[in-house]
Amino acid sequence: MLLTGLAYAAVNLFLAYCIHRYHKGPAEYIPEEPTLERRLIWITTLGIVVLLAPGLYFYAHLIRPPKEAHTVEVLSQQWLWNYRYPGPDGKLGRAEVRNASPANPFGLDLEDPAARDDIVVIGGPLRLPLGEPVLLLLRANDVLHSFYVPEFRVKMDAVPGMVTRIWFTPTEAGEFQVICAEFCGIGHARMLGQVLVLPPEEFRAWLHTQPGVAQTLGH
Repeated sequence: MLLTGLAYAAVNLFLAYCIHRYHKGPAEYIPEEPTLERRLIWITTLGIVVLLAPGLYFYAHLIRPPKEAHTVEVLSQQWLWNYRYPGPDGKLGRAEVRNASPANPFGLDLEDPAARDDIVVIGGPLRLPLGEPVLLLLRANDVLHSFYVPEFRVKMDAVPGMVTRIWFTPTEAGEFQVICAEFCGIGHARMLGQVLVLPPEEFRAWLHTQPGVAQTLGH
């Protein structure tokens, strides 16, 4: 913001200088001025680099989650939010669309040991630890949805056939609302969810008491 403000001020000061210097004389038509054109090209190029480079640096930071981030998969469907946490092995197991069913909406491959201990929460709420980074992996089972928590300033589309991602750090404990920000059918207005931001100890205690998906499905 500081850099953008400085650039805005510099451009306007330059315009004011030009107006002050040339407003009294007649306008001069110069069809070609190679020296001036080269200067303008270099100045414009330098300005774009100066403005763009910091933006790319901070964008790279924005999209790259910390290594210690908790990973949670978000599965959207008309008109429900479902969540999957890694089990004790700390890894999300394999999932295939062909395995999806009403009892197994994530399509988890129960032959995969990493998937058997995954923790599935159908319909929420989404529980998150306070003050620790979280990486959300988003999928959609049917149509386009958009995961939006206004208080977090977090919004990301969930697109059928692909995995999108976003990371953030909850900084305030409490209860928040998830909204679908993309029209997704006649039940769109009712596609609401709940986010509970808990103290880290309480979050881990809850997570350790949850059964794995293999146990839930009786496999």
